Amino acid sequence: MTLLGYDRYCDEITAQTDLLRAVIAGAALSAPVPSCPEWTLGQLARHVGGAHRWVEAIVRTRAERDIPEEQVPDAGGPAGDDPAALDAWLAEGAAKLVGALRAAGPGTGVWSWGWERTTGFWARRMTHETVVHRADAALAVGVPFEVAPDVAADTIDELLQCVGFAAASGDPEAAELRGPGRTLHFHATDAPRGVDAEWLIEFGEEGFGWRRGHEKATVAVRGPLTDVLRVVYRRLPADSDRVEVLGDAKLLDFWLARTSFG
Repeated sequence: MTLLGYDRYCDEITAQTDLLRAVIAGAALSAPVPSCPEWTLGQLARHVGGAHRWVEAIVRTRAERDIPEEQVPDAGGPAGDDPAALDAWLAEGAAKLVGALRAAGPGTGVWSWGWERTTGFWARRMTHETVVHRADAALAVGVPFEVAPDVAADTIDELLQCVGFAAASGDPEAAELRGPGRTLHFHATDAPRGVDAEWLIEFGEEGFGWRRGHEKATVAVRGPLTDVLRVVYRRLPADSDRVEVLGDAKLLDFWLARTSFG
């Protein structure tokens, strides 16, 4: 697994937020988000902007413990439903977050909920947080969703790391991902040269492990990288005609039901 690099993650937070803003521009903020049924498009935007401000506060203050959201200035977004105000708030939050990350630099110690308590963890996490919620917004508005292949591959890598961390931390659903003799294979069929976009997940007695690789598996999902990403993140049904499922579809359902991160 090769990370994209700290500066690239900072660049992507800005770029992905700009793309999210472009999707939302002109759309009804009251539109439902099918992949996040408890949210409207406006609530989705506020979630992303609030997450950016929360992490900015953690990084800027070099926090050693979690900061409650109610203590983060302007985390809820602008009053009212003015689209222009919401757009400006989203842009400002991303700019503040990137500014804080660049000022701190990579490897600076800060609190996180994950396996690594550094600014690098948050630069990567906020990149993929924004990518996946941009996919949600695109689905709500009914426009295509695309993402650079290396970013998409790293988004899948990070989800697998998050699920593995959850299992090791005692999450009951993730802890069920065990039992030898079963494997899953996610295979992007359109990855360009230089982007390794195949994942093999292997169940064992103590849990699961994963690696990049091409091997016959109990169940395989094949399709364009963006669509494989959306299936892995449960933003596209596995029975969609945009992907092909080969083998034991029930095992795929079992995996997806227990990997609800994001």
